[in-house]
Amino acid sequence: MKKGFFAIVLLVVCGFLLSFINTSGAGPELGLNAAVPMADMKMKDVSGKELSLNDAKTAKGLLVIFSCNTCPYVKLSETRIKEITDNCVKQGLGCIIVNSNEAQRAEDDSFDEMVKYYQAQKLTCPYVVDQGSKLADAFGATRTPQCFLFNAKGLVYKGAIDDNVKDAAQAKEHFLKDAIDAVLKGATPKTQESKSIGCTIKRVE
Repeated sequence: MKKGFFAIVLLVVCGFLLSFINTSGAGPELGLNAAVPMADMKMKDVSGKELSLNDAKTAKGLLVIFSCNTCPYVKLSETRIKEITDNCVKQGLGCIIVNSNEAQRAEDDSFDEMVKYYQAQKLTCPYVVDQGSKLADAFGATRTPQCFLFNAKGLVYKGAIDDNVKDAAQAKEHFLKDAIDAVLKGATPKTQESKSIGCTIKRVE
């Protein structure tokens, strides 16, 4: 009797967990060499214009950073994000920052707050609203910050900015910077994948 009861409880718990996973929205993470997904989908930029990933992409490639205004890990990475995106703009590599926190649009990740954040950070690349977290779902993105770097042919790096999200001065491996340098030289990055550490993207369940 007890075994049967526990078996039923286990099935209910597993069903609940599977239901949560299935409704999270995120698909499988984009694989290396994949083309830019949903490249023509228009998103509202802090400038008020509608932009797509194709609009942001250049002949050299495209860096997509899933980020937001509020995540503590993003806060720890702000200087790095600013330096990297400014360098992309300077070097003619496409770059765009994407806010997919749909569940916080009425709070600190609203469009108005994004505009304020963009101005305070003095960012120079587009910062767009991913309505309904559709782009994050297509990329399989789950964290902020989380980076996807494409050359002219496809995805060549995905993951973290470096190996120490808490302290840039203590980082020993600068994954994203090195990958960008490789792309600009027409080479394949030495490291093509790393683990993103950050806040979960706040999707609407």
